[in-house]
Amino acid sequence: MTRPELATAAADAFARVHGGEPTGLWSSPGRVNLIGEHTDYNDGFVFPFAIDRHTVVAARLRDDRLVRVSSGLRDGVEEIVIDDLAPDALDGWSAYALGVIWAAGELGGDLSSVRGVDLHVESDVPLGAGLSSSAALEGAVAVAIDELWQLGLDRRTLARIGRLAENEAVGAPTGIMDQSAVLLGQRDSGVLLDCRSLEATVVPLAFEAQGLAVLVIDTRV
Repeated sequence: MTRPELATAAADAFARVHGGEPTGLWSSPGRVNLIGEHTDYNDGFVFPFAIDRHTVVAARLRDDRLVRVSSGLRDGVEEIVIDDLAPDALDGWSAYALGVIWAAGELGGDLSSVRGVDLHVESDVPLGAGLSSSAALEGAVAVAIDELWQLGLDRRTLARIGRLAENEAVGAPTGIMDQSAVLLGQRDSGVLLDCRSLEATVVPLAFEAQGLAVLVIDTRV
């Protein structure tokens, strides 16, 4: 699906599952790494860039402290009270989304008085294809709750939140490359990331000006 179609699908599915329209839609892309493999969790340098596949989250605040999350790729709705969020209370696909909310509270977000939220996820980032579908989900949820709850967190902090969620709530020992790429990436640019200092620089690639494109090919290996 194209991005507008994905946004429409997210809004329509939210209405079906949660009732009524969402407050808004938030999006985060998948990513490919151009240079540097397995160096992010070894404190090295990486140079990823965002791609034209996205995860979209439709969200709306509630009047209680409940978080409800659904997905176009799964049946049913997962729900938990914000005060009960903890890594050992989460499992399955929803741990990526709910883990972000828990991690936000661990890394500077004041969740003591925020209202609950309904979330619905739609994505055209292929799963299990090395394109960071998990980071795209974490990024979309992170920017959604940051805006809805007015947490005032910058993109680098949101990347750290996504990594903490994946490490502790999901249990995947990843570095911070994926989350940095999807939250800092810009059109026709790469993100040069020093994974030791977490210093990140957006570097223009200028492919479009030269009439070039990068092809990302699924080798099916």
